[in-house]
Amino acid sequence: MIGRKGKNIPVSEAKKHIFGYTILNDVSARDIQFKDKQWTRGKSFDTFAPTGPCIATENQMPDAPNLRIRTWVDGELRQNSTTRNMVFNVYEIVHHLSKVMTLEPCDIIATGTPAGVGFAIKPEPKFLKPGSTVRIEIEGIGVLENRVVEEG
Repeated sequence: MIGRKGKNIPVSEAKKHIFGYTILNDVSARDIQFKDKQWTRGKSFDTFAPTGPCIATENQMPDAPNLRIRTWVDGELRQNSTTRNMVFNVYEIVHHLSKVMTLEPCDIIATGTPAGVGFAIKPEPKFLKPGSTVRIEIEGIGVLENRVVEEG
């Protein structure tokens, strides 16, 4: 979460623009995402992107570039990695985004997800369904748990 407005932020200054860290469940309607051939609508339904359980401030997270991230779906461990394995670290992400947009306080940047997303599971993808429970845990932040509920 951004804490200080910035544009064209150098990587070396990015940490000063970060207020803190939280968990965001990057829910995707893959059927719509694949049909549209882009991600906006498939990630933008009203109940998507649940966030929490808190914001750990930048000064509470001295090891942000190396935090354990785990995700379970219905008790099955699907993702188990660390922020060290991200293609770009959070400071690089802030830098790159600030080159195309002004980052404002309270902006939330979803940095991506580790390997293990359901649609990529071989030999057969595993998709969320009504009644599924998704539990995401990030070291130093806590646990975000959501149950999938069918609309209507």
